[in-house]
Amino acid sequence: MPTPATWLQIVAAGILFGLDLASWHIGIASTRLGNASLFGNSGSLILMVWGLVAARRLPRPIELAAIAAAVSGAAILLGRSMEIDHSTLVGDLFCILAGVFYFGYILLIQGARGQFESWGLLFFSTLASAPVMLGIAIWLGEPVWPHAWWPLIALALCSQVVGQGLIVFALRHFSALIIGVVLLTQPAVSILVGWLVFGETMGALDAAGMVLIAGALLLGRLSESVTR
Repeated sequence: MPTPATWLQIVAAGILFGLDLASWHIGIASTRLGNASLFGNSGSLILMVWGLVAARRLPRPIELAAIAAAVSGAAILLGRSMEIDHSTLVGDLFCILAGVFYFGYILLIQGARGQFESWGLLFFSTLASAPVMLGIAIWLGEPVWPHAWWPLIALALCSQVVGQGLIVFALRHFSALIIGVVLLTQPAVSILVGWLVFGETMGALDAAGMVLIAGALLLGRLSESVTR
């Protein structure tokens, strides 16, 4: 039976997740796509660093190499579309804030993981996030009743149920370093989808970024083998 402290963790996680989505939503509208993608994934970097700090030991060279490869790969993939400018500063800050909120969400979910199954944890944390997002949407004066339901249903199933569900499930089986590196594969996946589906150009630099992120995953798994 989950303790009251665990229920508080889940509610807090849901609130942070709602704030994460709201901050990124605001940030995307006020900055460039590359900036939003890179800064919005800042929580992945924080998660990797936190995993090393929580281990209460000096990081091994292989772990530092995994982080360096993951960050370098993501920076290469998004660096060409990222531009730092005073006109996008507010949007950039909101996207960074979204990354911080997401880090807090993952941390709290991981703490409650021992007393809940994956789907129950996902359901109750999502339930707690809904009033936060609704309140912010109303506060911003945005429409909350859609004209077409199918995009929302598709997003709910693909992004929330499948995407977040798999992340919550993985928290029991992988370290924070591996989860952080995997989350940084999002830029690589978006570029690959753009190339396969939308006919966008993928150059040698993009391929190099993907290889670096794949190498980071391999190094991360090797570091776990060394730990065991």
